[in-house]
Amino acid sequence: MPVRLPTVEQIRDLGSAHGLTLTVHELAAFQQAFKGPLASFGRLEDLVEPVLSPIVARSPGYRPPASENPYGAWYWKTDISSGKDGLLKGKKVAIKDNICVSGVPMMNGSALLEGYVPEIDATIVSRILDAGATIAGKAACEDLCFSGASHTCATGPIRNPHNTAHSAGGSSGGSAALVAAGEVPMAIGGDQGGSIRTPSSWCGIYGLKPSWGLVPTTGSMPISYSLDHCGPMGASVEDIARLLTVIAGHDGWDTRTIAARTGDYMAALGKPPKGLRVGILREGFGHPESDPTVDAKVREALSALAEVGVEATEISVPWHLDGPHVWSGVILEGAAEMMLKGYGVGNNVPTYYPLSMQEAFARGLGTRIDDVSPTVKLVLILGEYMHRNYHARYHSKAQNLRVPLRRAYDDALARVDVLAMPTIPFTATPIPPADAPLGEMIDTALNMQANTCPFDVSGHPAFTVPCGRAGGLPIGLMLVGRHFEETTLIQLASAIEAGYDWKRH
Repeated sequence: MPVRLPTVEQIRDLGSAHGLTLTVHELAAFQQAFKGPLASFGRLEDLVEPVLSPIVARSPGYRPPASENPYGAWYWKTDISSGKDGLLKGKKVAIKDNICVSGVPMMNGSALLEGYVPEIDATIVSRILDAGATIAGKAACEDLCFSGASHTCATGPIRNPHNTAHSAGGSSGGSAALVAAGEVPMAIGGDQGGSIRTPSSWCGIYGLKPSWGLVPTTGSMPISYSLDHCGPMGASVEDIARLLTVIAGHDGWDTRTIAARTGDYMAALGKPPKGLRVGILREGFGHPESDPTVDAKVREALSALAEVGVEATEISVPWHLDGPHVWSGVILEGAAEMMLKGYGVGNNVPTYYPLSMQEAFARGLGTRIDDVSPTVKLVLILGEYMHRNYHARYHSKAQNLRVPLRRAYDDALARVDVLAMPTIPFTATPIPPADAPLGEMIDTALNMQANTCPFDVSGHPAFTVPCGRAGGLPIGLMLVGRHFEETTLIQLASAIEAGYDWKRH
C-alpha cells in the first residue's frame, strides 16, 4: 500500500505529542520535506524481499479435537516431512507455536494472532526437515510466552501428564507435555526466563537452554533480543543431542549466531564423566519458596555421581540472588518495547523480519487487546510505566549489570566444570481455576523462576535433567556450563540418566 503524505493537522498532532510547538510555516515546510523519504517508502513497496529457504510441499494439517488432545498440548497437528535421510530420520518433532511453519496456523498462545498463517519456515524448522524429521504439529504455549505456568494459553490450560490438575509449566508447556505423554520423542521450546527448563522439569523430561546465540531464532516471535533462546526438549539425553546437532550453528539472518561454536554433541553421549568437577550452587537451594524435598532429591542425585568419579563441592555465587532482579529490569521494558510496541517483531535489530506476522499482530493489538492474559497486560502496563516515568533508566542499568552477573558465573566456572542446583525450587503447582483472583493468576504464572532466569541474562547453557519425584510429580536438576560447552552438560546428563533411576526415587 502506498504511504500517504501526512496532513498539516497530523504533523501538528504528532509534534504536540512530543512537546513540539510548530508554526504554520514550519508545518508546511515539514510537509514538503517529508516527500523525499516517502518516495523511498514507495520504492520499498516495489522491491521484492528475500525468502528464508525453499518450502517443502505440505498440507496445512488440522486443529485436533479434544479426543486427540487430552492435555491441551497441541495447537495444530501436521504431518510434514522432506523425505530426506539424516540424523532425525524417523523422528517426530513438535514445534512450539511461537515459531513459523509455512502454511500452518500460528497463534503463539494469544488471541492477538488468532487466524494468522505464516508463509515462511523458521531456520530451525528448515534444518529439522532437512535432517529427515517429521514435523508432527505445533505445540500450544502461553499467551505470548509471558508465563512460567500453563494456564494463560488462549486455547485453554495445558495439563501435566503426571497429574492433569497440575501445570505442565510454561511457556513451552505444550512441548513438554507432548514429550512426557509419549506423543513425540522431541520438541522445540523457547526460553527467555526458563520456558524450556520449567516445563521440562515439571513434566519430567530433558530440556536444554543453549548458550545465547548458538541456535538461531530466525522466524520465531521474539520477546527481548538479549534474552531470546530456542532449544531442544526430549525424552532422553540422546534426543537432546540429536536435535541440538541439527539446529545449532551460525545463521546469516541472526546476528546473535555470529559467535556460535558448535560441538560434537553425539560424541558426548556415554562419555565417562570421571574427573568432571561439579559446583553445587549454594544460592540455588533454600529459597523462601523452596520445597525441602526438592532440595534433598537434587543433592541425593549429585551425591550419586561420586560413584562414577565426579567431584562435587559446594560453591557460592552471591550474584545469583540478584540475577532475577537484573532479569526483571531487562525483560519488562525489553518485551514491552520489542514485542508489544514493536508489533511482535521489534526493530533496529539486523535480522529477518516476518512482515506478515507484524501486520497480523498489529491488527490483533487494534481489535483484541482486551482478550490477552493478565501476564501480558502486566508486562505492557508496567513496562510502559517504567519507560515513560524513568526514561529506560532501569532497563539500561540492568543491561549494564549483565556484565558482572555473567562474570560471576564465569569466575565460578573457572573453578568447576558445571554448576548444579534445582531447576525449579518446587514441583508443578495446581492450575488455578478460571475465576481465580487476578493476583493469584499472575503470581502462579511467575513465581518459579529464581534459578532459571539469571542464565537467560548471562547466556550460559543450562540443562534440566529429571532426578526424582515428590508427591508423584517430577523434580529437575539443572546443570549450567561455560558458554558453548554444551558437550560437557550432555556428557554429565548422560551419566545421570544411565546411573540414576530417578523414577524410583
